[in-house]
Amino acid sequence: MVHRRSLMLGALAAPSLVLPQTRAQAQSGYPNRSVSFLIPFAPGGGTDIIARALQPTLQEELNGQALAMENRPGASGTLAVAQLSRARPDGYTMLMTTVSASAVVPPLLNPPPFDIYRDQTAVVLAGTVPLVGVVPLSSPAQDFDGFLAHARANPGKLNYSSSGVATQQHLTAELLSAQAGLQMTHVPFRGTGQAVTEILAGRIDIAFDTLPTYLPHIRAGRVRAVAVTMPERVEWLPDVPTVAERGFPGFDANVWYMIMGPGGLPGEIAARWVAGVNKALADPSVRSKIRDAGFIPGGGSQQDATNLLRRDAERYAGIMRTAGIKLD
Repeated sequence: MVHRRSLMLGALAAPSLVLPQTRAQAQSGYPNRSVSFLIPFAPGGGTDIIARALQPTLQEELNGQALAMENRPGASGTLAVAQLSRARPDGYTMLMTTVSASAVVPPLLNPPPFDIYRDQTAVVLAGTVPLVGVVPLSSPAQDFDGFLAHARANPGKLNYSSSGVATQQHLTAELLSAQAGLQMTHVPFRGTGQAVTEILAGRIDIAFDTLPTYLPHIRAGRVRAVAVTMPERVEWLPDVPTVAERGFPGFDANVWYMIMGPGGLPGEIAARWVAGVNKALADPSVRSKIRDAGFIPGGGSQQDATNLLRRDAERYAGIMRTAGIKLD
């Protein structure tokens, strides 16, 4: 009969035989089943678009295992991030997140649903996009100056959409309203897909949303682009002015998309995802697809992603304090 105590002593007596084997198994065996890939917003928005663009290459790099996309919208994207924070740090639950869902909104909630540094692990930047201001074809505004004049002539009567409270869409519109002296009503949705439907129908007066979300509609002539939010004009819409150049110097807003794991995600698992994303973005066909959709491709190291998370969390906290933006 082999006693339990003898087995325990044997394991303790030979750690060099046990632990290296475990680490090797973790590196070579992951993943050996499908991976849940959480998307914090409804289908149709930028998060969903870039995740699906990277999905085929990532599946190839992850031993051919399925990357099961799960859209979990709600609470400005934080429901999915909170779900991630409760998952085991084994790499079988991962997330394509945004700056708002992982860095801006959580500290504003009472109580915060998770610690933005302890309960999630920044892995790799997938991409960045400018926001574009669009109005419905029924709008009397033909350009950005025309929209400002229309809004100032109708204080409190115009509205704007977002994919949730304190998301980049919300912050951008609020910052513009504060700087331009506008009074508009915020209409938050559970994802940008709903907002697109409403603005195409003429029920939303303006939306500042991710360029990939609206670029197909702009190209098809279904909405009118009036401004972009980065300091310089973007290659996809060279004739559309920036907010900054139309009288608001320094105006700058964008959205980044980042792959994250639960807090405590092992470095070797994170490294597999970093390598997979960088390989995907180096593929001319994938890179072209992403750029054509309106994304600035990301990539880089895990440390780059970690630094970006911290930098923008601090930057937007300062912006919100200055603008007085709070969650009700």
